[in-house]
Amino acid sequence: MTDWTIIRRSMTGRMFSTVTTVLTVSVAVALMLVLLAMQGAGRRAFERGSGNMHLLASADASPLVAILNGIFYANAPRRPLTWAQFDRVARSAPWEYAVPTQYGDSFMGLPVLATNTDFFARFQPNPGSAWRLREGRFFEAPFEVVVGARAARATGLKVGDTIHLTHGAPQSRDLGDASAVAPHVHTEYDYHVVGILEPTGGSHDRALFTDLSSAWIIHAHDRRVRENPGAGRTTQEHLTDADRLITGIYLRLVTRAGSDTPANLPQVFDQLRRDATLTIAQPKQELDRLFLIVGNVNELLVAIAAVVLVSSGIAIMLALYNSMEQRRRQIAVLRVLGASRSRIFGLVTTEAALIGMLGAVVGIALSTIGAAAAAGIMKTRLGLDIDAALPPREIVRVVLIAVALSTLAGFVPAMMAYRTSVAKNLRPIA
Repeated sequence: MTDWTIIRRSMTGRMFSTVTTVLTVSVAVALMLVLLAMQGAGRRAFERGSGNMHLLASADASPLVAILNGIFYANAPRRPLTWAQFDRVARSAPWEYAVPTQYGDSFMGLPVLATNTDFFARFQPNPGSAWRLREGRFFEAPFEVVVGARAARATGLKVGDTIHLTHGAPQSRDLGDASAVAPHVHTEYDYHVVGILEPTGGSHDRALFTDLSSAWIIHAHDRRVRENPGAGRTTQEHLTDADRLITGIYLRLVTRAGSDTPANLPQVFDQLRRDATLTIAQPKQELDRLFLIVGNVNELLVAIAAVVLVSSGIAIMLALYNSMEQRRRQIAVLRVLGASRSRIFGLVTTEAALIGMLGAVVGIALSTIGAAAAAGIMKTRLGLDIDAALPPREIVRVVLIAVALSTLAGFVPAMMAYRTSVAKNLRPIA
């Protein structure tokens, strides 16, 4: 009888204990792998949203809020910028582009960003990679809409469709709540879908994009109707300076070939910050700050996963320890048949290592499912395309740790087996 046969029979003879211990290890391994995979993938997904801009100007309460609202569409900014402020910023430095944006409308719960043609011509959602169309074209005139890849899938929109935008984000309305106000839909103006974008992997995939002047017109029309219920159709000629509002400015300085960070960025940043009416954010700096905060939570979660992994090792030790009481006679028989103490010790530790290995294999399968589920949630809630692939280096590292802990956990029951008395345990059972 070979050692592997002995180990197999030992494990199958205690099937329930073996299966539950393997599952304990697998859950710990899966949790650890998913957390490690999401750490780096989540950060890369957030960094993709800021694209190739250097600065973001807005009137938000803080730079971090400006990034969350202006790039990731967390909320519609409450305070706008005037067109005069945009002109002043646009003339303040040697910009490669200064792209005005306005976020305040929505369609079927998805954000609508009003901007100009420079948004598609100059701003790159991923540095070094321009926007690509799956079908149709970019907008060229007012009341034309280009739909992000995920927004198109969520709404079923296609080129040629006609839609109406909703003012602000749709509000949830509880049954029986008479105070809830239905969102205002701009039914007076038809928007025509002219293009569908290819996925970028960032937050812009869940947005719709339209011309800035059309956003001004539909809101100016609301103002005119309030002032004069009999007002006719609003056109660009009816716009006033108070109507030409934006919520953000995407900014990129002119850079040398082969360089993405201009030498004058700190000076320009400090100069713009002197204007108390502006909030100036550096996307990279703010995302670093965000992940510094989130990183502390990640470390805590990884520490919890490590504790679960150690606990699984303790479960292996207890399972094998308890089985030793039932296997003393078996071990004594093996000793009589010529098995040495070291061989008995090796059988028990090998069984523990095998349980750890099986748990790690099952854990890899569970982590693949878990990472895909986490990526799907991030894509649905935030529109971020997260790479759910598990890093091979981390897989190998976690598997080795799981097997090492399992082997170490087998030392205590192995020592019990090593010290088993042959004469005492071969006496006839009364």
